[in-house]
Formats: sequence, C-alpha cells, structure tokens
Amino acid sequence: MADYRGHSRDLAKIINLRRNRALDRQEFLSLILRIVLLGIVLWLIFSQVFLISQVHGNSMFPSLKDGDLVLGFRLQGEYQKGDLVVYDLEDGRHVGRIAAGPGDYVDISPEGELLVNGTAQTGEILYPTYPGDKLTYPYHVPEDSLFILGDYRTQSSDSRDFGAVSLDDVQAKVITLLRRRGL
Repeated sequence: MADYRGHSRDLAKIINLRRNRALDRQEFLSLILRIVLLGIVLWLIFSQVFLISQVHGNSMFPSLKDGDLVLGFRLQGEYQKGDLVVYDLEDGRHVGRIAAGPGDYVDISPEGELLVNGTAQTGEILYPTYPGDKLTYPYHVPEDSLFILGDYRTQSSDSRDFGAVSLDDVQAKVITLLRRRGL
C-alpha cells in the first residue's frame, strides 16, 4: 500500500509539472501576442496618424534648429497660412511655414516685402523675403498646392526656388517639437 501512495505522489508531481509547463507556455504565447499587437498598434499610429521627423539645416531658424525633432499630425484636413508643415521633395524631407494657400496670389518685391493677395505679410519673421530666380511674380498658387517658405528667408531653399508644393507631398502639420539639447 505504501508503494501505491508513493507512486500516486510521483504521478501527481508529474501531472503538476506538466500542467505548470503548459501554463507557462500559454502565458509566454499570450505575452508574445500582446507584444506583437502593441507593436502593430504603435506602427499604425506612427505611420498613419503621427509623424516624427528631424529638422535638417537652419531654414526655419529661429523657430526650429538643425537637429530638432518635430511631431506632426498626418490627418490634418485643411492647412492655414502660418502652419508649420513637413513635406517631401525629391531631395528629402523638409519643414516650412505656409505663406499662401491654393488659389492665392504671391508677390515679392525687390525690397523683400511679401504680399499675399495684395496684403503685406508681417509678423514674427525676422528676415526679408527676396524673390527667387525661378518664378515670375505675382505667382498664382495652383489649387492643389501650397506656397511654403522657410523662416530664415535669406538662407532657405523653399517655394521661391522650386514653386508651390503639392498637397500630396505635404506629410503632416507640426504640432510640437523637441529641442535638441545634446541628444
């Protein structure tokens, strides 16, 4: 009889050990599934809703500096004059400020005054806006495009150099930035 009890204890230990292993495997698979689902959700959020991009160059100085990170919202329906946007060109990703919208007329005087639809654009921009060589002014912004300028107007390459930016090339509206402080 003692042999029977010892055998049943050994059998109970084996059953508990196998049950614990099965539970461990099930918990591990559940953890892996949760990590994969979290990764998919994060990928969807940062590929479809938000955009993180690094600023290259000083075309937006002093608003944005070389190396700053910007967080953009991709689902922006409409853009307003003065909005900071992230846009793509053949040479890469850029950040700029919308100076004029679809259908607007842009004129730049030789003295550096920017006129949109006949109204002088003044504000916090410290640098004069000189016309580029590529466009003739007054310039009519196409209906599906934006006229985008850098804040450091004397040093930036922007719509004065390559024309209006198609709305299809605008990736996001900048909603916040993270200053590069030794990152």
